[in-house]
Amino acid sequence: MSDFVERVVATPAALALLASIERGHGKVMFHQSGGCCDGSSPMCYPAGDFIVGDRDVRMGSIGGAPFYMSPSQFEYWQHTQLIIDAIPGRGGMFSLDNGTEQRFLTRSRVFSDAEHDRLAPLQGQPD
Repeated sequence: MSDFVERVVATPAALALLASIERGHGKVMFHQSGGCCDGSSPMCYPAGDFIVGDRDVRMGSIGGAPFYMSPSQFEYWQHTQLIIDAIPGRGGMFSLDNGTEQRFLTRSRVFSDAEHDRLAPLQGQPD
């Protein structure tokens, strides 16, 4: 086990929804854009269907699925751990959770000073 504190984690409910989606769609990836319509919902796309921007930040992964964030969102949220949850509702129009009657939701908490010193390094962009 790593001594690093992960920047993004998932609840059991989110991991169950992710597993269900991957059974029907194969591997996926997440992107948290912070756009006006998405709010606090990360978007879930089939792996390779969403073009990650050159400046997007790979925060880590949940359930093996990479999780990216726009640079402007990272600037704002870099001091928090993202906690991806699943709740009843409809997903974003283009997100794979749409139509499942559940949706992913991003919650957050501020890192403690001790945690901040042990943050997992940011990961590189896909090949």
